[in-house]
Amino acid sequence: MPDSRDRPGPRDLRAVLRLIRRYRPPERLLFGGVYGTVLASSVAAALDRVTTPPDPGYDALWVLISALAAAAAHGYAHAIARHTAADEAVPVYAVRSVLKEWPLVMAALPTVGALLAAYAGWWHEYTAVDVILVFNALTLFGWGAWASRSAGGSWANACRVGCVDMLLGLCIVVANTLIK
Repeated sequence: MPDSRDRPGPRDLRAVLRLIRRYRPPERLLFGGVYGTVLASSVAAALDRVTTPPDPGYDALWVLISALAAAAAHGYAHAIARHTAADEAVPVYAVRSVLKEWPLVMAALPTVGALLAAYAGWWHEYTAVDVILVFNALTLFGWGAWASRSAGGSWANACRVGCVDMLLGLCIVVANTLIK
């Protein structure tokens, strides 16, 4: 039987919260997370076709291709903005810069996963897209709140920043509703 000393107490929880607050996520992680989440939501909403039969496998592939293309374009843009054409290290730096865009692709994976679950028959594609849009809006709140807290902002400020980020996702939900 576990001893009461083995269970984490309030002191342990406070220590973990202090450690999380001290961890400042890299700017690329926050940028990639927000950008990838918005991109995945937009593509999923756009691929939610009413005139043709649903094909969630096709849609999942296009969300993933869009995220990979956006990451490659963004990383390459960083590379060419920082180096001249005469610099011999441009190709190596370009590859490294593209690989540093992994948070953008990772942020799109929950959307890809939900669409693949629809492809497997676990739910209908329309349900998957609705769940994706709500999940991604909440994820955007989390990205904003995390960025604010890690920058030393108060909880109230973190909630405000999170709400502004979440508005991006809600705009996609509203646009998806109005267009459909």
